[in-house]
Amino acid sequence: MKDKETIFSGMRPTGKMHIGHYFGALKNWVELQEKYHCIFGITDWHALTTSFEDTDQLENNIIEMAADWLAVGIDPEKCVLILQSWVPEHAELHLLFSMITPVGWLERNPVLKEQLQDMGLKEVVGYGHLGYPVLMASDILIYKAVKVPVGEDQIPHIEITREIARRFNYLYGEVFPEPQALLTEAPRILGIDGKKMSKSLNNYIGLSEPPEEVKKKVHSMFTDPEKIRLSDPGHPERCNVFSLHRLLTNPRVLEIEKDCREGKWGCVSCKEELGELMVEFLEKVVPHREKYQQEKHLVKEILWEGSKKARQLARATLEEAKDAMKLKYDFKS
Repeated sequence: MKDKETIFSGMRPTGKMHIGHYFGALKNWVELQEKYHCIFGITDWHALTTSFEDTDQLENNIIEMAADWLAVGIDPEKCVLILQSWVPEHAELHLLFSMITPVGWLERNPVLKEQLQDMGLKEVVGYGHLGYPVLMASDILIYKAVKVPVGEDQIPHIEITREIARRFNYLYGEVFPEPQALLTEAPRILGIDGKKMSKSLNNYIGLSEPPEEVKKKVHSMFTDPEKIRLSDPGHPERCNVFSLHRLLTNPRVLEIEKDCREGKWGCVSCKEELGELMVEFLEKVVPHREKYQQEKHLVKEILWEGSKKARQLARATLEEAKDAMKLKYDFKS
């Protein structure tokens, strides 16, 4: 594992995962753990940047997220799973990085501007929220990760991480690599209402939902608005239901597309087939989900052991950084 390049990636604990999370990140993580030394983190401190008022569900959300990770094939024998707050070295390196990071870098962050707009906060932002990219930089650099799997929307955060590493190395000597974004070709997964799939919009299909609930949600999905009757010619490229047939690699996808365009295939039948396909798919993707859900102590143990391993790496990097900054004092001599 030492000969492999190191990757770090993480997610804020928002509870159970949905198919958007799976196709957007988790499926890729399962593949990456075979090729890289992967450290995957549940970043609970990051969750506080926008949800600091209500933390009652945070512990449960952490367990739910970890259970889904394990269920889809994230293997603690092949990678390191951590809980951010169980590796306090992240926080100390974040403090050191915050001393050398210009506020202008953070204020110009386009991801922050988009979040403020989406959340209706305008210019109201907390210190922790503004400094989110600095904590993210410490998450990545404390393990000297050289690649970070992200979507295009996270590129600005990776660039800030590179700038922080570059500035630290210029001021104190070469300690940190400048990590590269490992772009994931994640498809845009739309929810049952045709908007981007999101827990906050309650338009998602969860990885661990009961089969009948999955079918119910599929039957409520938006379709091609111009196809009202079965005989109306459809436009599969505009239909979210068809996009999921393709995403789930339905072997009949070409036949469905042809019949839809020719007005020989109706939306009800299309949804019924997708519902069955989705249930079959989820049963294969998360076959052991119930096991982890019932044995929460096992999930906590995996996170604890992973965090212990990670702390060894994190401590070494932190000591190297403090030594470079001349922060290791000897008052006995």
